[in-house]
Amino acid sequence: MAIRVVIADDQDMVRTGFRMILESRPDIEVVADVVDGEAALAAVEKHRPDVLLLDIRMPKLDGLEVTRRLSDRDRPRIVIVTTFDLDEYVHAALHGGASGFLLKDASPAMLVEAVRAAAVGDSLVSPAITVRLLREMAPRTPTNQARRPAEPLTEREREVVRCLARGLTNAEIAGELYVSLSTVKTHLANVQAKLDARNRVEIAAWAWESGLAANAA
Repeated sequence: MAIRVVIADDQDMVRTGFRMILESRPDIEVVADVVDGEAALAAVEKHRPDVLLLDIRMPKLDGLEVTRRLSDRDRPRIVIVTTFDLDEYVHAALHGGASGFLLKDASPAMLVEAVRAAAVGDSLVSPAITVRLLREMAPRTPTNQARRPAEPLTEREREVVRCLARGLTNAEIAGELYVSLSTVKTHLANVQAKLDARNRVEIAAWAWESGLAANAA
């Protein structure tokens, strides 16, 4: 089954470029491209895409409001399209449930990888950039507002989360900790359940907010 994608961006060139890149791949189908937030919500309702590529600054409704209005039940995987000067908006979007983000000048290969990764619930395609944002937006000292795990994390789980907060992929975490890939996935699944986190980015955000990642980078 092809990955169904909706593109929402008010720049014609961005939408056209993204569509051309994605439709050149046999496993990706662009079912709609729209120019504003209201049209994005309508396209999601009509087409039920797997992935929504969503700009932040759009007419009528911005990307943050679109993300907020999409319930968890109906929400596709959301990848925010942004630039560095929108860091604070990206941070809010990630906390709102977006799976990740990419820059508008991302390479075609990166765009494709972002869509494929989001479709399977994997981490952000540009983890180093994610780490930069989370580090900059995290409080200088651990905050009491950081969520408390339903159960304490084991020491190995904490090690895995520290690696994740540095932007490492599952394979890189496995190599660094000398464990199997399946073991890493099991630890991350356990952490996600303990934190009631929606995705890996939310786990990384928690690591920075709670102070666990303070010495990870």
